[in-house]
Amino acid sequence: MSTLGEIQAAALPPGAPDRRLAVVDLGSNSVRLVVFEGLARNPVALFNEKAVLRLGRGIETTGKLGDDAMALTKTVLARYHAVARAMGASVFEVLATAAVREAKNGPAFMADLAAMLPGVPMHVLSGEEEATLSAEGVVCGIPQANGILADIGGGSLELARLKHGEARAMATLKLGVLRLAERAGGDLVRARALVEEALKGVDFLRHGEGADLYLVGGAFRALARIHMTQIGYPLNILHHYSVRREEARDLTHMVSTIGRRGLERIPGVSRRRLDDLPFAAVVLRRVLRAAQPRRVVFSASGLREGWLFRQLPAPMRAEDPLLAWARQTALRLSRDAATPEALIAWTAALFPDEAAEARRLREAACYLSDTGCLDHPEYRAALGFERVLWQPGIGVDHHARAFLALCIAGRYDAPPDAPFLAPARLLLDLASATRAETLGKALHLAYALSAGTPALLARTRLHVRDGRLVLRLEGDGAYVGEGLLRRMDALAQGLGLEATVEDGDMT
Repeated sequence: MSTLGEIQAAALPPGAPDRRLAVVDLGSNSVRLVVFEGLARNPVALFNEKAVLRLGRGIETTGKLGDDAMALTKTVLARYHAVARAMGASVFEVLATAAVREAKNGPAFMADLAAMLPGVPMHVLSGEEEATLSAEGVVCGIPQANGILADIGGGSLELARLKHGEARAMATLKLGVLRLAERAGGDLVRARALVEEALKGVDFLRHGEGADLYLVGGAFRALARIHMTQIGYPLNILHHYSVRREEARDLTHMVSTIGRRGLERIPGVSRRRLDDLPFAAVVLRRVLRAAQPRRVVFSASGLREGWLFRQLPAPMRAEDPLLAWARQTALRLSRDAATPEALIAWTAALFPDEAAEARRLREAACYLSDTGCLDHPEYRAALGFERVLWQPGIGVDHHARAFLALCIAGRYDAPPDAPFLAPARLLLDLASATRAETLGKALHLAYALSAGTPALLARTRLHVRDGRLVLRLEGDGAYVGEGLLRRMDALAQGLGLEATVEDGDMT
């Protein structure tokens, strides 16, 4: 009998690295362990644990890491090392940031950690290295990121200029939420002046005008959570959440003026963030003023994902993260690995003159179109919808999630008024929703014709002619019964065409 490990290994895509990698982000405010499932274009975190230790508290006044915080950090790192080994991670590294690199006793502390965990690679990142890794983490999920990156931690704020997916300039400032609060003596007015003065020296911020501002870091993500709660956003996923500059500005004003009691009344706000949020809001408001971006994009992908991104071979780094995720999902869950490519060609006639982004989404939908084949037939539409809408891939923005989820629901014949479709409909405009539904109907028809096999699909062809949607059939197995005719009619109606079925030579 095969062991579970043997079954899992056999299920891996050909050539896929099966080793697990673990990284510890030793920050000024928190320490976090992430264990990644191998090398993949879309990082898959199998385990993610954070401990809020506030290692950087007091550095502004004492210049040193506190004894209690150091002792607790050693305890937490010992646990993280044990977790990584138990999970079979072949790589375990520790990355230390602002608090350790700036503390007078930072080198001695790292020497103690090295003695406690012999053989474990430990790196104290410079400010430029920290900014670069954060930028690469953003680019991992948004390959053509263009604008300004701002990554806030407890001890520092890292800034980078991103131009078409490349970091062109970096800066690190002593504006982390813990450091800023200490420097300002807890006074937000004083903090505002400190931020304004520090940002004057970052010339590249002016290149953010009209582009995007990408925000990384727990304090910024907490601000996004507040905004999502305020507007009743239909998708509880922070990564790729975006707001207009004006909305972000209003949010920062509210958070910096509402007071602690006001923040406590906001649902979902962590008590651990109550003291940090006003200072994060002050930093963001000043960055918005300096950079003048068109919108703000929140990223859950940062330094740790940047570290993993560096481990990838160059060909893998060059892949489209959305399509890479769709292909990997298809390899794990679909019946025939060759069917998606056949579907891409088969559906092309329905969408002449499609833009590059529209084609990208259509290709991804074709890869995902059979990933519910092992689900219960009564729940394939709902499960397929949820699998796509809530998937953890960092290369999928909210529009793509909604489009693909609605399309896959249609592929499994979900009723158009099914309540579970509501989040996707709220995230899409009418044209995008209509296109997703049309593609879903086409895929529904394709699987009924072909049983999900390229061989049978090759005996059919769709094309548009003289205001009609024509389905041509040829050879054995090309039978169209009443159910198939209904699917053909539904697809034609969605396109505003009449349906016609023809037999004959398709050459």
